[in-house]
This record gives sequence, C-alpha cells and structure tokens, in this order.
Amino acid sequence: MSAAELAELAEEEERRKRRAPWGVIALVLLTGLALIRNGSGEFDVGPPQPASAAANSQAPTPGTTFGSGVSPLPYSIPDRVRIPGIQVNAPMMPVGLDAAGWVDAPPPEDPNLAGWFTGAVSPGEKGTAVIVGHVDNSRGPAVFYGLGALKQGNHVEVTRKDGKTAVFEIYGVEVFAKNNFPGDRVYASKGTAELRVITCGGGFSQQNGYDGNVVVFARLVEVR
Repeated sequence: MSAAELAELAEEEERRKRRAPWGVIALVLLTGLALIRNGSGEFDVGPPQPASAAANSQAPTPGTTFGSGVSPLPYSIPDRVRIPGIQVNAPMMPVGLDAAGWVDAPPPEDPNLAGWFTGAVSPGEKGTAVIVGHVDNSRGPAVFYGLGALKQGNHVEVTRKDGKTAVFEIYGVEVFAKNNFPGDRVYASKGTAELRVITCGGGFSQQNGYDGNVVVFARLVEVR
C-alpha cells in the first residue's frame, strides 16, 4: 500500500473518530434547529407541513426503484444542494457542533445557504449524511421553507468537490415533535448511502419557536 493510500486511510479513521454518537446528535440537532430564534413563523400561514401521503419514512427493500447496483461514493466535501421539487439551488457550508454542543446552523442572514453536518458521513458515502438549513429568518422564508411540501419520488441532488453529483430519491417526509424525536429511526445507518435533510417545523410560538423538525428521508439512486 502506498504512502498516499495509508495517509488517506488514516484521515478517514480520524474522521470516523470525530463523528458523534447518533444518540447525541439526535438531541443536539433537534435543539440546535428547533430553537433557532430567527424563525419568525409569521409569513402567510407558515411553512408547508408533510402530507400524509409522504409520511412513510420506513425504508423499502432496496430494488430497482431505489437504485439497485448504485455503489456508495468515497468521502468528498459537498458543495451544493438542489431540490427541483421546491426550487432549491443552494451552496453548502460545513457545520459542526458549537461550544454548547448544538449543531451550528448556517448564518441566518443568508437565506439561501445550507449546511452539511461534518459529524456524519459525506453525502453519497455509505451511512447517513445530514444536511440542515433554516426554514425562515427575520425577513422571510429561507432555503428549506418548502421542505414539508416534498413527496415520495422527488429527488435531492448534492454536488461534491470531487466533481460527482449524488442523486437521492425521497421515500419519506415527516415532522417530529422536539420532545419525542426518534433519533435511532432518523439517523441509524441502513447499510446503504442515505440522506436526511432537516429544518424546523410543526407549530410555532413566540416563546419557544418551532416545536418540531421536518425530516426528509432519501436514498442514493444515481451518481453523475
């Protein structure tokens, strides 16, 4: 094995050591997003919530519909996320945990910016990658305002720094209350390349902000 290959293996091992346990991430993601103070919840009737037809996040058996034969990709930093079904086309930035142990969301001043959580795999790798973003800010709707309107079969496209685009097909969209967030169900690896896209959702109050999270469940079906 060459020195370059050994260095790459060592780097990957170091990344894996830095990944936080999912039981912890379930809590900090929920807290870090659901309590964002910039979410006003005052625009029209609020962001769309998942329809009952989309609320089926139990992953189906892999088959032709879900990209049978599509191999997971190696690690690469994601650069941009596109969700044609809700006209999202946004640059991405890496986000980690802040000093309080919450996931850092992208700066709320930029409404068209998403974040890739570096404590998980990169989109397209085997495992569960996580993308987060604001639903709104003090001026109006933000990047993932329409997330709850997505349906089964819609696609999420993630362009990566290695020049590849990982295409994920949505198989479920649900909203979960912050006091009953099913971390294992949302984040656990299913043995394939999976993606979760998360923003605030549910009810809103001036005192507590949004009371839940909208979660999109998707699986890798194509690499371009």
